Amino acid sequence: MAALRIYGIARTRAFRALWMAGELGLAYEHLPIEIGEAGARAPEFLAINPNGRLPFIDDDGFVLFESLAITLYLAKKHSLGKLYPASLMDEAKAWQWSFWAIAEVDRGVNIWSLHAVRLPPAERDAAKRDEALKVLAAPFKVLDAALAVQPYLLGDDFTVADFNVAAVISRAIDMDLAAVPNLKVWLTRCLARPAARAALMLKNKADSETPAEVTRRIARINRL
Repeated sequence: MAALRIYGIARTRAFRALWMAGELGLAYEHLPIEIGEAGARAPEFLAINPNGRLPFIDDDGFVLFESLAITLYLAKKHSLGKLYPASLMDEAKAWQWSFWAIAEVDRGVNIWSLHAVRLPPAERDAAKRDEALKVLAAPFKVLDAALAVQPYLLGDDFTVADFNVAAVISRAIDMDLAAVPNLKVWLTRCLARPAARAALMLKNKADSETPAEVTRRIARINRL
């Protein structure tokens, strides 16, 4: 049995942990549990993550939840000085961009994705979709400007800063990004990495197999 266990179906934010494990070349066991009472909120899983949310990991007995905490932890443990910055200032910048992604763009991308792609067409709310695009416009311009002066967020090399932001906005690849060309090129490049492609295959398969009622429940639970 692999020392690292990743809990969560790839359609969820578990995608981020799966991509990171692949990026680092780690052996792991994937337990594709679902959201809800029969999945993450079942007693045996609440005993591991009492929040009842996905993903969470068990790394040889060390339990951790919150997707970007997981990716930062794994990157620092297995790729310090490469994927994870060695300097204090670059480490702080990686945290900055990671927290920025959660605060500024995560919810907007999820709302847009549900009402542009994932919900059945008759149940999509065009007003919510368009409002999400308006909310995302300003932070996307911030990201685009940062990428106008260098290929990656911390300089010339792909790091966990790029990883976390790209993972959070991965569904934005289906948007019209003509207004933010630097972001578009960067996101395409990040998602073309072999480990990203492998994780996206898992996510896309899970998306295609998700019943409409589950997608409705996601929107309802998260007020999206």
